[in-house]
Amino acid sequence: MPNLTNREINHLGFSPLYFLKFTFVFMTLFLGLLIYSTPANAIEYAVGEGDLLEINVYEHPDLKTKVRVGADGSITFPLVGVVNIGGFTTSGVEKKLATLLEDGYIKKAHVTVFISEYTSKKVTVLGEFLKPGLIRLRGESTLLEVISSAGGLTNLAGDYLFIQRKSKKPSTPLTNLDKDLKSIADADDDVIRVELKVLLEKGEATVNHQVNDGDSIYIPKADLVYITGEVVRPGAYKITKGLTVLKAITLSGGFTPIAWKGRTKIVRKGTDGVEETIRVKMQELVIPEDVILVPESIF
Repeated sequence: MPNLTNREINHLGFSPLYFLKFTFVFMTLFLGLLIYSTPANAIEYAVGEGDLLEINVYEHPDLKTKVRVGADGSITFPLVGVVNIGGFTTSGVEKKLATLLEDGYIKKAHVTVFISEYTSKKVTVLGEFLKPGLIRLRGESTLLEVISSAGGLTNLAGDYLFIQRKSKKPSTPLTNLDKDLKSIADADDDVIRVELKVLLEKGEATVNHQVNDGDSIYIPKADLVYITGEVVRPGAYKITKGLTVLKAITLSGGFTPIAWKGRTKIVRKGTDGVEETIRVKMQELVIPEDVILVPESIF
């Protein structure tokens, strides 16, 4: 819209107050559309056992009902009695109740259903979550929503997240990845692997999977290197791609003033399980379970 002076606006037959009102109404409608619009590919939540429903019938306040879905997927509603709604979406429940009410009770029944409490759908989160345990799903939920509900990740979270899901396909032989996860997944389960960097830092929508009722979500601990001796913050540190001895020491705050840098060593376990102490160069890559020793200088 071009910038018009008050005189020009009045010449057109409109007052500045009119334009302010028009702009306010337009922006209100625009923001409302942004907030309440629903993605085209959104999947509506299916009600289940334990969900608490609030049901209203237009112009019939006496039929207002709060009811919890039973173990058999049914509810009891005035006039129509027991109704099986297990697996229905809220819109499906509305249509079913309206049809039953119109069968001899109310003409053109307008029914609205709101889920007051979600309790029927749950997932289990294990491993490096700040709050591992059982998470109740509020409607159709994604991985990012579940991670948020679990308080986020610990500092020692690994690079990958795994979703264990009951398979609907015939049994297949375990892959190497599945074998690594045999402690949390049965052979007949599907295992979905998600790279956390792609999900959390790049925000790729393609890996922000929708989670299903009964899923188990697991984040293993990252591979660690241990640093001890004359560094500022001795401790365990997460191994990232390309982590060298020097970078690991930098993570620990660097050398102390009395560190003997040239005598830095690594205690490393060989393939036979035997530990050996070796002198290392600062640009050498560390491997999981390395212990970096920085001795005190004798000078």
